[in-house]
Amino acid sequence: MEPESGASASRNPSMLSWANLSRNLLLAYQSFGVVYGDLSTSPLYVYTNTFKGKLQNHHDEETIFGAFSLIFWTLTLIPLLKYVFILLSADDNGEGGTFALYSLLCRHGKFNLLPSQQAADEELSSYKYGPSSQVVASSPLKRFLEKHKRLRTALLVVVLFGACMVIGDGVLTPAISVLASVSGLQNTEAKLTHGELVLLACAILVGLFALQHYGTQKVAFVFAPIVIIWLVSIFSIGLYNTIHWNPKIVCAISPHYIIKFFIKSGKEGWISLGGILLCITGTEAMFADLGHFTALSIRLAFAIVIYPCLVVQYMGQAAFLSKNIKSVHNSFYDSIPGALFWPVFVTATLAAIVGSQAAITATFSIIKQCQALGCFPRVKVVHTSKHMFGQIYIPEINWILMILTLAVTIGFQDTTLIGNAYGLACVTVMFVTTFLMALVIIFVWQKSILVATIFLLFFWVIEGVYLSAAFIKVHQGGWVPLVLSFFFMIIMYVWHYGTRRKYSYDLRNKVSLKWLLGLGPSLGIVRVTGIGLIYSELATGVPAIFSHFVTNLPAFHKVLVFVCVKSVPVPYVPPEERFLIGRVCPRPYRMYRCIIRYGYKDIQRDDQDFENRLIQSIAEFIQMEAVEQPQLSSSESSLLDGRMAVISTRSLESTSSLIVSEHEDVGVDDDIPSSRSLTLRRLQSTYDDENTEVRRRRVRFQLANNPGLNHAVREELSDLILAKEAGVAYIMGHSYVKARKSSSFLKKLVIDIGYSFLRKNCRSPAVALHIPHISLVEVGMIYYV
Repeated sequence: MEPESGASASRNPSMLSWANLSRNLLLAYQSFGVVYGDLSTSPLYVYTNTFKGKLQNHHDEETIFGAFSLIFWTLTLIPLLKYVFILLSADDNGEGGTFALYSLLCRHGKFNLLPSQQAADEELSSYKYGPSSQVVASSPLKRFLEKHKRLRTALLVVVLFGACMVIGDGVLTPAISVLASVSGLQNTEAKLTHGELVLLACAILVGLFALQHYGTQKVAFVFAPIVIIWLVSIFSIGLYNTIHWNPKIVCAISPHYIIKFFIKSGKEGWISLGGILLCITGTEAMFADLGHFTALSIRLAFAIVIYPCLVVQYMGQAAFLSKNIKSVHNSFYDSIPGALFWPVFVTATLAAIVGSQAAITATFSIIKQCQALGCFPRVKVVHTSKHMFGQIYIPEINWILMILTLAVTIGFQDTTLIGNAYGLACVTVMFVTTFLMALVIIFVWQKSILVATIFLLFFWVIEGVYLSAAFIKVHQGGWVPLVLSFFFMIIMYVWHYGTRRKYSYDLRNKVSLKWLLGLGPSLGIVRVTGIGLIYSELATGVPAIFSHFVTNLPAFHKVLVFVCVKSVPVPYVPPEERFLIGRVCPRPYRMYRCIIRYGYKDIQRDDQDFENRLIQSIAEFIQMEAVEQPQLSSSESSLLDGRMAVISTRSLESTSSLIVSEHEDVGVDDDIPSSRSLTLRRLQSTYDDENTEVRRRRVRFQLANNPGLNHAVREELSDLILAKEAGVAYIMGHSYVKARKSSSFLKKLVIDIGYSFLRKNCRSPAVALHIPHISLVEVGMIYYV
């Protein structure tokens, strides 16, 4: 028996490695439908865009060979070397994209501009991902950046500018992909006019955006096969064209042909780089969509399938063009053997839709992350998949994207002009990513500045050449992403500036704890049975809206909880680490603090158990505090506002001191003392009866018969349970933000017009936080910032 068990153990490593490999192969297969739709459809329009303009004077074999050599080395250096071998290693808890790089930087240096950050956030398990920043002494460069707030603000602006360009991609990708795919109909017997092609493209685009609310998960199972069929098609056609038309094209892999290309074409060749650039559009998706897959699966898919298929296809098109110079304006469809035209056309259209879908989903994700950073107005975020976390839908953004995409398609009606805009947007995102990656190499990977400088200069020289060529075409469509980025940057800046001014006002006008202690446990008013949840953006201190209640109302709830919902610079916060519980004043005051933390990719869902989990968390905190510091019963030292504890709230379970029971929430229990009137409670009961589909289960808490429980703890838990049974009220500030009279004209314009307009037209905080309307109390306040 022993030898058999030993043999079994020896096989385990290989079994584990095989399981890991098979999992990565499955993920690699799935990545074709999500990540590579855009990149794989680039052959539809690259050569057409490259040889339009002044390069028309150089339609000869040598120039075409040079163009292919440029495409080959661009694909090799940017997607393969930079993204596959370097950038995919710079993930943030498995997440990728510009925000992941920024998040890593914020955690390894004090670059963060998010308000209400605490030392407790650094104890999150996902916060400690990557090399520890405490091991190595702080570098002079790091201290310099941390010291100057303007540099940290500039870093955030760079990140947001990259995010705005990604939003520009979300507008331009569907336009160019769909228009390029249907352009093949011009060569068929139907001979559709240009206007009819644009109309057909618009119809497909409207259908694409109209189906977004179903989510990609509903049709995801057909996405990967479509892209794979497309890749097999372009590989086969490329191989056929290479062998049939001009096998010598293989020699063009040599960089020597690039030198000959520029010697012959000169300035016209440099300007044509704006077309060559389109061969790597969609590359950023490999890094941005990393969270849905693994780095190994994306590397396998690109290196083994995507890269060879694209190289062979571009090689075949170049071989065809070298013998058919006049076909340069529609090179892809002209190079298809006649019998295969219709199958390839249908596959190309479907692949274009898949690529467009990935760009739209990426835009939703970017908007969600900007919102978490406090840089975008609150919008409705719908989670469309139970299985694939991160697949979201934002209705307002979806329709704005559709209108902008249709405007671009109808306005330009030409893939060349749209391609000029698209190329500028893509290379700008890459330029920003290279800069952030250089900072990650220094501060996160803790490599020397020399290594980071070599990386930065090498890729910035390549991307800078393409960027300069793209900027030359600003007047030929390249202005579109710049205008879109400027528009979204204005929105982000106004919202971020207004939010920070409002937070600074709250910070300056916090209620003094000495004043509260002077009022005594009753706060100078009648304390009625019930729980009041006071929402504020402050993670410490008592918000100013509380003093409005205390000074203007004759009664208030016996148990008060100051709730702060905030974002932290990590992609996800584990549910068991989400709640931070603390005490605001000494025990007799019955005042607590609850901080609820979310990552920049977390979805704040409507949690029907929030009240119950909050009560259980506070009860656990009360018991934990009594065990750890039994001397702090009602002494002054227990009022330390800031001592917080992480309370795990994964499930509602009975403990040694608290019994949890569930039953159907029906009828009105008139025996329980409540802070609500009997009429209001009966109104709630009537509402629940009429809306049985949203009726919530009632969870009742009872004190366990535990003789060892401290008397003061028992009394506090009893008050908490009675307050929960009496009812919970949600209290929020209904704020009006205005600039001070002494403010400059620009500040008044930003706050009184821009910020006020955005606040009136975005989702209210109560709706965004899923607060039940019937239990909501709003307190009007004017902020003069």
